[in-house]
Amino acid sequence: MTDPQTLLLALGLLAGALLYSSVGHAGASAYIALMAIAGVAPEEMRPTALVLNVLVATLATTRYARAGLFRWRTLWPFLIGAVPFAFIGGGITLPSTLYRPLVGLVLWFSAARLLWPTPLPSVTAPKDPPVVPGILAGTGIGLLAGLTGTGGGIFLSPILLFTGWSAPKIASGVAAAFILANSIAGLAGNLASVQALPAALPLYAAAVLVGGLAGTRLGIKVSQPVLFRLLAAVLLVAGAKLLSIW
Repeated sequence: MTDPQTLLLALGLLAGALLYSSVGHAGASAYIALMAIAGVAPEEMRPTALVLNVLVATLATTRYARAGLFRWRTLWPFLIGAVPFAFIGGGITLPSTLYRPLVGLVLWFSAARLLWPTPLPSVTAPKDPPVVPGILAGTGIGLLAGLTGTGGGIFLSPILLFTGWSAPKIASGVAAAFILANSIAGLAGNLASVQALPAALPLYAAAVLVGGLAGTRLGIKVSQPVLFRLLAAVLLVAGAKLLSIW
């Protein structure tokens, strides 16, 4: 019989998947935070979060693409830079005392900008990203994704929106595919960590798939202002986790 704490964690993972997938993300930063609160062993958290990320990102990529909310030209420059560095970052363990607070503050700043009333370039005049800047940005995002055990969507989405390199809903579909590729690369960079996956993984997987189904349906249907508020909420949660506030 499953113990109450494991069931509560599964419900939390479901809620995290619902919120994150509504903006094309897969939820790894929320999963890590919830597992930390639940007392999951540290060596289990990163591989578990990445496996759950792969499941939700596969679902999200498929559903956003079927809805016509995806653009390959927007994605591929970032993938070229990101995937090899997500692989490298997945095999590195660094002290988190410096980069985690800095990244957390960046995410909070991004959330504040999304909630600011001034229109974003992505709303007024979206355009495809230049190839070289896209590759360079992807390199940094991929390394951060590998180091933090996430898919990198929390970093990619604000870049796409603030630079005007994608319309908001297209950005959700692009972020989902980006997260899927980086999560696979991060796992491949540290395959030995998969041995630490928890026995409750099937329950957690079922929970995030249910959340992902509901979240992607919500994300495809909601209006643009609501989408911005949802993404801001995701960034605030992720930033709080990186800043060790909860």
